[in-house]
Amino acid sequence: MTKTRKNYVLRVSCPSIRGVTADITSFLSSRGCNIRDSAQFDDESTNHYFMRITFRPEEGQSLEDLKKEFQHLVEKYKMEYEFFDERAKRKVILMVSRFGHCLNDLLYRWSIGALPIDIVGVISNHLDFQKVVEGHCIPYHHIKVTKENKAEAEAAQMRIVRETGAELIVLARYMQILSDEMCQQMSGRIINIHHSFLPSFKGGSPYKQAFDRGVKLIGATSHFVTADLDEGPIIEQDIVRITHAQSPNDYVSLGRDVESQVLARAIHAYVHGRVFMNEKKTIVFPASPDSYASESIG
Repeated sequence: MTKTRKNYVLRVSCPSIRGVTADITSFLSSRGCNIRDSAQFDDESTNHYFMRITFRPEEGQSLEDLKKEFQHLVEKYKMEYEFFDERAKRKVILMVSRFGHCLNDLLYRWSIGALPIDIVGVISNHLDFQKVVEGHCIPYHHIKVTKENKAEAEAAQMRIVRETGAELIVLARYMQILSDEMCQQMSGRIINIHHSFLPSFKGGSPYKQAFDRGVKLIGATSHFVTADLDEGPIIEQDIVRITHAQSPNDYVSLGRDVESQVLARAIHAYVHGRVFMNEKKTIVFPASPDSYASESIG
């Protein structure tokens, strides 16, 4: 049986300064690490540098040792950085209301190991998917939300996040607006999905509105959640082409498919450390080799 080899990831962002790429790669090489994949981007518009490297420690280096020895470069370049094991599974809370297509898609991908996440709970303001979730042996938390109890409901949601140690909240078609306070507490750690008709078709029945206007492209957008509703930094988008022959119900069905795919890709990019915040936008690096492989093949 082939022994699984460790793969580590280093994420770096810092002010744009000459020499940072050379210093980082030299640091890893000098400590017996073999670089497998590297991506970097120097954004002249924000004067900021971003880098993601996957590497293998070939002389027994631990992440803790590498972190300690890396500090001199952190101070030199004023870096924000993270080392992590690529195999480590991020703890995730899913939130859903009454549309289950994204939830069911994520549960399937999670069950076959296609997403390296540990779903530590599902929170909903309805009971529709309780049996489905508990059938996967995942805790289901029903927290009703009204105008009168919104603050108490969010406090209960945040208690679950803290108690489970969740690193990421995914709004898998959770149809409630989060408060500014919750958005700030979880800044950069809440991902949402919605159709890409905004701002043209707001409010109820956006697909019916799009049908009435003869729209030929249906899309979806996944983004970080901020206090500005549906205007957070975009992580992933996609479209599907349609024709005049499709009905409003076709629009909805096709829209659900693209929403599910886009949300899964956004989560995949996040948990692999490929997403960097860059003011009001994001840097999203390509996936590393083998990162899409499922634990269960077939």
